[in-house]
Amino acid sequence: MPASGDPRPCSIADTLAIVGEKYSLLVLREVCLGNGRFDQLVRNIGAPRDVLATRLRRLVDAGVLAKHVYNERPQRFEYRPTRAGLELEPVLMTLMAWGDRHLRTAGDRPMVIEHACGKTLVPAVTCTACGTEVHHEDLRAHPQTPGWSVKGPTAP
Repeated sequence: MPASGDPRPCSIADTLAIVGEKYSLLVLREVCLGNGRFDQLVRNIGAPRDVLATRLRRLVDAGVLAKHVYNERPQRFEYRPTRAGLELEPVLMTLMAWGDRHLRTAGDRPMVIEHACGKTLVPAVTCTACGTEVHHEDLRAHPQTPGWSVKGPTAP
């Protein structure tokens, strides 16, 4: 049984430890849009320069972004998403769609993303096994960590 006060082992919590800090997902948004230079990031995100530098360092260390030299003298870098960073792009699209639905009035969207088919992207989570869209009522959790159930820690 887990020690009293130990939080549930969780991949969501582990992911948020990397991308959950203020500005981190906005950095990823900008880099995925092709704006990976430091001054572009400062301008488009509005983060203080020191905070942005810290976020960039953490995202590079975590393997979400890669640093590339674009100027030798003075040495300047741009940031690009790694494969792991690109795998977070659907999360950004889903967050954007949620914000468009719940925080905006109709027609008040600051950006739309067009899919390769030419239509505006409306992201949906689908099951790769059966291809159907995922809904809350279709899901059942099965904790894999010993000592934990869906409700919390289990008795020994």
